[in-house]
Amino acid sequence: MSQHGFARDMDFVPEQSRAAENEMWFVLTDAEATHEKYPFAFRLAVGYELQSDTVIVHWKVKNTDARKMYFSIGGHPAFGCDLNRSYLLFEKNGQTVTEALTCNVIEGDGSGCLSDRQKKLDLSAGCLAMSDALFAEDALIIEEQQADAVTLLDAEKKQLLTVSFEAPLFGIWSPVGKHAPFVCIEPWYGRCDRVDFGQALEEREYGNVLESGEEFSVSYQIRVW
Repeated sequence: MSQHGFARDMDFVPEQSRAAENEMWFVLTDAEATHEKYPFAFRLAVGYELQSDTVIVHWKVKNTDARKMYFSIGGHPAFGCDLNRSYLLFEKNGQTVTEALTCNVIEGDGSGCLSDRQKKLDLSAGCLAMSDALFAEDALIIEEQQADAVTLLDAEKKQLLTVSFEAPLFGIWSPVGKHAPFVCIEPWYGRCDRVDFGQALEEREYGNVLESGEEFSVSYQIRVW
């Protein structure tokens, strides 16, 4: 399952029992419509908690099926910016990342699958200059926890916001060829399949597994400077 995926067409219901002055939760449970795209019974709760200058996004996935459940989940938050006059700053364990990041490349056949190609994202003092050309091959997929925080900077390299996470990988994305006025910084627990994937759920890279009755609980933070 993914917030940017089959769940976007489903109805999340506000969870009134958790409603608070600084917190809101929304729940999606399996139904006939979800079974057409995803074969398991589940409960997905998404929470938004406001703490001072930070929004904490919570994900709780529960396996309500009688069998083992396989799933992936990821965020798709978009942030307004002038793409050709903005930068991204990468950090790991509170330290600026200075070495080039290794990025996996989407196959160019329209399948949305991952190719075997990689490219380097060269950084200047930890910063990556953005442009339309940067996303010419779709999303930048950065694996192996090369960073755990990404800060959006303006043209003067002033901090605008920081997305921090413990996810094993993340994506950076803006629509190809659209000159869109935003960039997405996306923590992921799972990703698209490789072009040669054999379609066995238990073999999906970065996939997650829950036994019947188990719950998966994670969060990420968005701090506005």
